[in-house]
Amino acid sequence: MANYRRTMAESNAFKPEKNAENSHGVISIITPVYNEEENIPELYDNIKLVMEQLGRPWELIFVDDGSRDQSPKLMEAISLKDGRVKSVELRRNFGQTAALAAGIDHARGSIIIPMDADLQNDPTDIPRLLAKLEEGYDIVSGWRKSRKDSLIRTFPSFLANKLASWVTGVTLHDFGCTLKAYRSEVLEGIQLYGDLHRFIPALASSVGARVAEIEVNHHPRKFGKSKYGIARTFKVLIDLLTLKLLLAYNARPMRIFGGLGFLMMSLGAMCGIATILMKLLLGTDMTGNPLLFMTVLAILGGIQLTGLGFLGEINMRTYYETQRKPIYVVREVFYHQSEELPEL
Repeated sequence: MANYRRTMAESNAFKPEKNAENSHGVISIITPVYNEEENIPELYDNIKLVMEQLGRPWELIFVDDGSRDQSPKLMEAISLKDGRVKSVELRRNFGQTAALAAGIDHARGSIIIPMDADLQNDPTDIPRLLAKLEEGYDIVSGWRKSRKDSLIRTFPSFLANKLASWVTGVTLHDFGCTLKAYRSEVLEGIQLYGDLHRFIPALASSVGARVAEIEVNHHPRKFGKSKYGIARTFKVLIDLLTLKLLLAYNARPMRIFGGLGFLMMSLGAMCGIATILMKLLLGTDMTGNPLLFMTVLAILGGIQLTGLGFLGEINMRTYYETQRKPIYVVREVFYHQSEELPEL
């Protein structure tokens, strides 16, 4: 088998062709890597053992996210030894979402399974994810019910998951678990950026994907240290706000900005009326009344928010009309062609 490298320009433009011949039944396992040199050999051995026992075609895609240790060399060595393994090396540390997006772009499988490289996810859960997927679901999410992390990580995660379920309407115990199984077609219309990878089930569910959840194993970290701290919780909260705007007001920005603008102008109107009544009935000096300043600020703020809503509506109209983006997503089309249609 010939070995090869792609240049940066070639890799950035690379999109493997996914057709029935080369992708049907193939399972693509994507593993983002950041300074995990001690874990990579064991991870590869564990995945290889499970997948060979499963007896289905598979590929493993390592995505190095700017590691500063020997991870890239280990990944490359494994890919040269095993043709089912790809090694994708990013120029710098872009973050887990970008690494997963790179892995998805280089995957050719009809089923995509991301998992962490720190050995805390268990490859033996892959057959169970696939079995659940075959029950008719589009996404199966892992739930680390017996999570082997400290309380300083698990408690904020518990609160964030409760909030995420409430905001998105998708009830999952563990949005943050990387170990999931996706049908590749549900990922085709989802653009990943920021830190939205953990909310892929919610984004896909918004266009009709069927989501399930199963319990998965979780092991203590053997080597290295976690790349996430308490600051991650605040990032999740910001991402939830972004996600709510995307899910609820993506195609109708005037609903939120216009609504807030109306509330602000209503508040300004009430403050203005109160200011006038205080002047007429109580003789209060209008120039020294703080309600007068509140009136001006609230009305100006309402006008600005309404203007933002109009700009958002114009942008969305331009997006859908110039890009010819459909406002619906088709799951499947069934038909029986018994004879050729007559010419009109």
